[in-house]
Amino acid sequence: MSATLSTAESKERLTPVRSGNRSPARRYSTYALRRVAESVLVVLLAYVLVFLVLAAIPGDPVSSQLDNPQNGYNDEEKAQIRSFYGLDQPILVQLALALGNFLRGDLGISLSMSLPVGDLIGTALPSTLVLAGTALVLALLISLALGYLSQRLPTGAANTSVRFLPTVFLSTPNFLIGLILIQVFAVQLRLFNVIDPNGLGSTLFAALTLAIPVSAQIAQVFITALDETAAQDYTEVAVSRGLRPGAVILRHLIRPSLLPTVTVCGLAVGELLGGSLITETIFGRNGIGTVVQKAVSAQDIPVLQATVVFSAVVFVLVNLAIDLIYPLLDPRLRSKEKAA
Repeated sequence: MSATLSTAESKERLTPVRSGNRSPARRYSTYALRRVAESVLVVLLAYVLVFLVLAAIPGDPVSSQLDNPQNGYNDEEKAQIRSFYGLDQPILVQLALALGNFLRGDLGISLSMSLPVGDLIGTALPSTLVLAGTALVLALLISLALGYLSQRLPTGAANTSVRFLPTVFLSTPNFLIGLILIQVFAVQLRLFNVIDPNGLGSTLFAALTLAIPVSAQIAQVFITALDETAAQDYTEVAVSRGLRPGAVILRHLIRPSLLPTVTVCGLAVGELLGGSLITETIFGRNGIGTVVQKAVSAQDIPVLQATVVFSAVVFVLVNLAIDLIYPLLDPRLRSKEKAA
């Protein structure tokens, strides 16, 4: 019997480790690398799709801008720009040239301002990132507070009001929220100066204008997830053990409820980017939204293409971050990755 066990143990030691038995860190690294490769492919496909859509527009939008006498291009400048964009080449050659420029970080030249598109976006990007980042943090704080109160407050008018607030936030347009905040906190209370759009107070209230509608979506999903988790057996066991309600929420409800909430946070980035145009206009900020507005007015195709691709890159990066966070929040996903 002992000899048999010894032989079995020896075979087990000598058997090579299969890929399914890799360490958790190595499995996660493989998973992360695969997701990064997929994200790069999505960005490239997005660029190709945007290029083909713009190329499908009747006529040549770039040439139409160059031939407009109001833009003041001479024949030599027109020839140089047409040569730069390869407009005299077949569409596939144009796509290859544009994609090559994109991979080198060359986004082209703005037709309305005669400046590199990369410089225009780079100048406007910090303002938009500060605004959107601050808005996302505020939206998360508002959502977490509403979710906590929905579980902490007893059933009644107060609890109902907390659960109804996300509906109110979602149905209120951005421009109305911004005008109310300016009227109350800038004009009446003088807590910030509208003349200084990049000041701390203006940035905070501009971000709050963006955050309130975004927090509604996150809070609705978070509250629903908390309610479902609160109905689970392990939550009832925790309550029966005498844990305080606050401890039950923090220890047993929040983490299982984060998975659907994280997904909604990724989707909320789209609203942050879309709402930035209105918010930047109301508060007089110069960001990506302002660049898009000017490009649409001037029909500046290179700028529009670059900003659309930039939005796609932001979406891809956010979803990549969510994909990488998911296995860290839910061990079951790591188990599925191991089985795969």
